Amino acid sequence: MTTLGTPLSPNATRVMLLGSGELGKEVLIALQRLGVETIAVDRYDHAPGQQVAHQAHTIAMSDPAALEALIRAERPALVVPEIEAIATPVLQALEAEGLVRVVPTARAARLTMDREGIRRLAAETLGLPTSPYRFCDSLAELQAAIDGGIGYPCILKPVMSSSGKGQSRIDGPEDVAEAWDYAMAGGRVSHGRVIVEGFIDFDYEITQLTVRALGADGQVETHFCDPIGHVQVSGDYVESWQPHPMSAAALAESRRIAKAVTDDLGVTLDGRPGGLGLFGVELFVKGDQVWFSEVSPRPHDTGMVTMATQWQNEFELHARAILGLPVDTTLKSPGASAVIYGGVEAAGIVFDGVDEALRLPGTDIRLFGKPESFVKRRMGVALARADDVEAARRTAKQAAARVRPRQA
Repeated sequence: MTTLGTPLSPNATRVMLLGSGELGKEVLIALQRLGVETIAVDRYDHAPGQQVAHQAHTIAMSDPAALEALIRAERPALVVPEIEAIATPVLQALEAEGLVRVVPTARAARLTMDREGIRRLAAETLGLPTSPYRFCDSLAELQAAIDGGIGYPCILKPVMSSSGKGQSRIDGPEDVAEAWDYAMAGGRVSHGRVIVEGFIDFDYEITQLTVRALGADGQVETHFCDPIGHVQVSGDYVESWQPHPMSAAALAESRRIAKAVTDDLGVTLDGRPGGLGLFGVELFVKGDQVWFSEVSPRPHDTGMVTMATQWQNEFELHARAILGLPVDTTLKSPGASAVIYGGVEAAGIVFDGVDEALRLPGTDIRLFGKPESFVKRRMGVALARADDVEAARRTAKQAAARVRPRQA
């Protein structure tokens, strides 16, 4: 039986989010609707989630001493990593000590903080199908990997980056040096390690949202949302839709792969199963063949479409699952999302045209409240529901285009 307390009281159920951007903000709102006391942590002041949480803290979450001091001071029941750039050894130590429960587990946070850990788990430990790959620490190693079997075209990514930063396609020898420099600039550490992947000629890519939640008997059950299709540019999502049509065989294989990797990530460092929450599993599909790409042990940016399509969106599913509550992944309506970019480099921007966007039938708008805009920073998202996915995609893109950010 799950017992939930009252916020700001001695019996409060307290949850700390490490990373409080637009996805974290929605998780915090979902938790608050269940009476949870929320603590939002981010690397900069007035992050979207900090604007709605009961408490807010600004620290460098990659600083082990600062992170440990904050968790020991606040003593939340749950620590929920919402980004990768976190001092995960601290989470492992505090979880082992029994001070907090890390969502889904401290081991999952460590494995998914860089592409090497999760790729080696998927391909080498679990034997899941992936693109051919090599890890490289220098430009010379990169060239040798390409010449030694990866070939052209190929995809280069920093092992530690987010939202497509530092990712590029290499079509020939003339692109290698530039791609290496771009990866170094886009990674979360300078002079970092990269993964180079052989190119897969896929038909489409999907996100398979996968939820590990407790059943009535107290055992962990795996639930799947309908597949989400999406378009990425330079590794960054620009639109998504749900459901994405796929063959029964491809859907079954996608869910087999997703369950295998999330089952493993649900195991704690001492070998106990548990690991509750929502995972975003990214997959490439060609016909009935499916390849594993990446996994995030948290809500996924492409899953923002579920705010228009599901009875319980991905943020509500995550909140319910981590609290030990039942979940419902049922689709409500076909729908789509489209990103609203900042378009300008300025702080405290304003948005024109929101009323025009909302006059389109079946639309909704989320403006994230980020304090500073960049030309290609995601500042909001347009959502649309319709009788079919293609109509929803058209409407979502039209709505996003009607919202016009500008310097005040």
